[in-house]
Amino acid sequence: MSARYLLPYAPEAIGGLPAGLDALVWDGDGPVPSDEALREVEFFCLPYLRHAAALPVIPRLPALKAVQTLTAGMDDVLPHVPAGVVACNARGLHDASTAELAVTLVLASLRGVPHFTRLQDQGRWSTEFHQSLADRTVLILGYGSIGRALAARLEPFECEVVRVARRARPEERVHGVDELPGLLPSADVVVLLTPLTPESRHLVDAGFLARMKDGALLVNVARGPVVDTGALLEELSAQRLRAALDVTDPEPLPADHPLWHAPGVLITPHVGGPSSAFLPRAKRVLREQVRRFENGEPLAPGH
Repeated sequence: MSARYLLPYAPEAIGGLPAGLDALVWDGDGPVPSDEALREVEFFCLPYLRHAAALPVIPRLPALKAVQTLTAGMDDVLPHVPAGVVACNARGLHDASTAELAVTLVLASLRGVPHFTRLQDQGRWSTEFHQSLADRTVLILGYGSIGRALAARLEPFECEVVRVARRARPEERVHGVDELPGLLPSADVVVLLTPLTPESRHLVDAGFLARMKDGALLVNVARGPVVDTGALLEELSAQRLRAALDVTDPEPLPADHPLWHAPGVLITPHVGGPSSAFLPRAKRVLREQVRRFENGEPLAPGH
């Protein structure tokens, strides 16, 4: 039996969808429905964290009209979307979770939590001074919906927040990316939230890093290739900069990669989105997009 929708969750689990919605359910782990079952699918929501399995399904959907992801980034998906098919990311879904992780990485790095964790493993009690977030300048590069969520969470910490986007938005006190050379030298923390595009690939190169002040912290919760890993390793090895990375290039990071053991680096395995905040927000996005699609309304494009 064919259907209009291919979804990662059963309609009754999503809630709030029209009764009897014509949908197939595939979570990215089990067998893919047959070509006969897929022939009338017009709306395909890719299962979260299963894009590698889902992308080969797209060419098998001759009636496809819309592709929906549950991720903020779509750099791995867009090259596979046929011309004329609408592609939508999940704008807003990961704002809370990714902003929380960014704050966690900043605080953990500034306050020396990885160092104290290693001392705990040794049973050592050592009182030390470390940097506070208070009185620091935090530059957010990629000021979109997640950037706004991060800025809101940083405000109570008594730090100065500098906002940077692709283009300046003076009404929001947002600087343009062309202003970075003058902004980087005064930033104590630089948080990367920019999507991966041809323009942003290796945006954080040797020149960018050289403009950062001694002892500054680079936090990447965007995409690994936004940063030139070789250039970052040079700065970390010289112990001039520190880094907290939720994403890396390459990714997953091989066990023997020098980044694991570079001085002053904290690494988490791309967990900005996966949290208890994900599922209720994912269902909310799907409810709204399916409602729009059913009613013939334009989908919320997200990206």
